[in-house]
Amino acid sequence: MKKTLSAYFLPTITAGRPAALLSLLFFASCSGLKYIPEGQKLYTGSTVKIEAPEKLRNQSALQTELTDLIRPQPNSSILGMRPKLYFWHLGVGKEKGFKHFLADKLGEPPVLLTQANPTNTSSLMVNRLQNRGYFHGAASGEVVVKENTAQINYTVRPGQQYTIQEIHFPERDTLIDAAIRSTQPRTLLKVGDPYDLDVFTNERVRIEQELKNQGYYYFNPTHLLFQVDSTLNGKVNVYYKVKAEAPRKALRPYWLKTISLNTDYVLTDTARREPIRFQKYLYYPDEDVFKAKAITRAVFLYPDSLYRQFRRDQTISRLMSLNTFRYVELKFTPSAAGDSAGRARLDADVLMTQLKKKSLRAELQLVSKSNGFIGPGLTGQFRNRSALRGAEQLLVNAVASYETQTKAPEGMESTRGTTGLISTEFGLNGLLIVPRLIAPKLPFLNPRLVNSNFQPRTNFGLGLRYVARTGYFSTTSYNASYGYSWKTKLTNEQEIKLIDASYNAVSIQPAFQEVLDARPFLRQAYTSQFILASSYRYTYNQQVLEKRRQQIFFQGQAEVSGNVANALSGLTVGEKTANQSYTILGQRFAQYAKFDLELREYYRLSANPASGNRIVGRLQIGVGLPYGNSAGGTLPYLRQYGIGGPNSIRAYAARQIGPGTYKPASTDIINNYYDQVGDLRLEGNLEYRQDLFPYVKGAVFIDAGNIWLVNNDPQRPGGQFQASTFLNQLAVGTGLGLRIDVQFFVIRFDYAIPLRANYGTPDDRSGRLNLAIGYPF
Repeated sequence: MKKTLSAYFLPTITAGRPAALLSLLFFASCSGLKYIPEGQKLYTGSTVKIEAPEKLRNQSALQTELTDLIRPQPNSSILGMRPKLYFWHLGVGKEKGFKHFLADKLGEPPVLLTQANPTNTSSLMVNRLQNRGYFHGAASGEVVVKENTAQINYTVRPGQQYTIQEIHFPERDTLIDAAIRSTQPRTLLKVGDPYDLDVFTNERVRIEQELKNQGYYYFNPTHLLFQVDSTLNGKVNVYYKVKAEAPRKALRPYWLKTISLNTDYVLTDTARREPIRFQKYLYYPDEDVFKAKAITRAVFLYPDSLYRQFRRDQTISRLMSLNTFRYVELKFTPSAAGDSAGRARLDADVLMTQLKKKSLRAELQLVSKSNGFIGPGLTGQFRNRSALRGAEQLLVNAVASYETQTKAPEGMESTRGTTGLISTEFGLNGLLIVPRLIAPKLPFLNPRLVNSNFQPRTNFGLGLRYVARTGYFSTTSYNASYGYSWKTKLTNEQEIKLIDASYNAVSIQPAFQEVLDARPFLRQAYTSQFILASSYRYTYNQQVLEKRRQQIFFQGQAEVSGNVANALSGLTVGEKTANQSYTILGQRFAQYAKFDLELREYYRLSANPASGNRIVGRLQIGVGLPYGNSAGGTLPYLRQYGIGGPNSIRAYAARQIGPGTYKPASTDIINNYYDQVGDLRLEGNLEYRQDLFPYVKGAVFIDAGNIWLVNNDPQRPGGQFQASTFLNQLAVGTGLGLRIDVQFFVIRFDYAIPLRANYGTPDDRSGRLNLAIGYPF
């Protein structure tokens, strides 16, 4: 390496250029070799070579596994450079100061050959070979020394891998042996498979889990022994044995006797109060906060039943998913005496520590929007964690904002008095979450979902929202919803809204009526109408599996509106004319179908679960189809798609893109943004995230997407979707991001520049700074 650098820079040095000399000195120092103590060698890593007569089964996986055993790890390097050694050297002998800070945060001490132990590493490799069935393997390490460095090359000769020839489960006529034999159909050991210690370990855990679901509360994997006969030529016979020293209590099943439920448990509470007896349970302390019936619905341990581990786990999960308890703990103790049948018994204490029942949160904001509006906003939320003494969650949300347009957006005229507009908004909505399915018990549906570890919910919602743009229009929206949500697995969640009804009452002022008269499609969006929708949503989220290196998030939703009302109107009213729509109480109702898909993938570049270095991608597809009572029109305005903004195409403002190649005129401020919505959406995002410093992360990203109309709108030329041209109409932006991530709170700065507009070359290529809370996806 030193010769190569000298040869490369020598002509420049002799030419008398000091900068080149400085470069040479910098790269020489970054190589790290000058910081190695005299008489020592810098350890630069190892190689592993497997020598076998023919390629082994899963040889690449075995080689990776053996390589992971090598210790220590060499200093990190980039193209032969080791800048971390340079930073480490800056801090030598210093206990504080900037150089000490650089050494502590960016440096690492040199890894020397003396720290490596090839003999010990070779022994570890031989042991790992035996664990994988290579009982006569060998390994050796050879040290290769250079001028200032050294590496170790390991050679591994695995030999023959033994396979399983016979499997024998316990044969004694005892309860425990019979229980183990009953698990045989699900064994992980298979005749013909290679001997693998990890498989044997997992088999012991599997048997323990199955036995604990058969009442064997005190059984654990150490009570089970595998006797392996390896005297055969390349074959092994496996015998399951219960250790003779296993305690008696581990060899017998247990039934539950007394089950106590304490919903107000604290560690310092030693007083024993008189319980309420409810359905054979002992219930503490009383029903002032939680009715006993509400808690027992989430408990799947029953007096006089066989102990089952999965019912214990299910009880903890169900009680925690009520979102009313901070901790839930189950304690089991042997009962003082068995029963008349001589069965062993356990008493169970279910100890629940409550969260605060009521809470109030308020937040004051100062909003500044890209269309010139600025003003204060206030949001508040009240929560009651047991509104009806049945662990029902009641959430009441309120919002109020007042915004004044202090200037017209850039490039727009304000000579018509458009500045000084006032926008006000008030909203109040409530959500009642009942922790059970309020539905009849049908042959194909048990409302308790007894095989789920998660509490199903019934959701009721009511809301009111008022928005006014002084001098132009005001809208009052009323909504009501009713539906269910439930999880069958940790990663899966489903939600169905049987009723999602809303009514939007619109009042138009003359100044805005002129705009609507010129834009029929926009007029439909600002017409008073009913939305009588139902929807279904499915979510698959692997982000809860934090140790997974690759995580997938998928969400799909389908929504339909107006079908029942349209059918009933057709039966009662009869045929409608070409220019008429069916109405309810004199107001039109919308009819449409809407489908949304979102797919995300998170791939962690490092095997370390704590690493934030990831590649993240997102794809969103949305399709809305107006038909029937809305035939020839568009989706209701609140259901239409907009694109752009800090969580979308970050190089553009919210709803600044599309539809299609449409570009709004900038001569009249009142036209801006309202008509940049559509019925179809396609958006893709790709982002690389990198840890920079503690609590600080960086990102590089690119975004692309657009929206389109289903039906042609003459006032928005180029807005209709065309299969042959839509890819050429994608707006594209790229940029850099900085995120301050303190685990529970993320502040995000994203600076993005447009590369392409939906209509072609962007009129304005200046960048946009996005300040937001949380990650974009």
